[in-house]
Amino acid sequence: MHPFHYSFKVKDIESTKEFYGQLLGCTQGRSTQSWIDFDFFGHQMSAHIADNIPPLDYCGLVDGIKVPIPHFGVIIGFAEYEAVREKLEAINYPFIVKPQIRYAGKPEQQHTLFILDASGNPLEFKSYSGTSKQFI
Repeated sequence: MHPFHYSFKVKDIESTKEFYGQLLGCTQGRSTQSWIDFDFFGHQMSAHIADNIPPLDYCGLVDGIKVPIPHFGVIIGFAEYEAVREKLEAINYPFIVKPQIRYAGKPEQQHTLFILDASGNPLEFKSYSGTSKQFI
């Protein structure tokens, strides 16, 4: 699988560094005063300062749960998912969708959670556990 590149809006560089760099442990890449790159679990993300971050819209319905659209995230192995979940729970980081298992007992069974970054961007972390394949 090829890594993706994603550019998104943030309110400032400092809180973005704290969230992605310190909390999630993402390696920082190039940066200027108005944007910063991170290695987000093997993918390139570019956070750009903006003053018009759109409000959340919980218009998505997945397995009976309302989820924010748009959102971005990463599909990771179960051990890595558990490490992220445990780290977030240890500091009482607020979940917008609490950690849960979707589609229990089905081939697409997955562990998932949603959080907001420091600028209010929704992120999903998921790990498939019902199969050895990664569903796309």
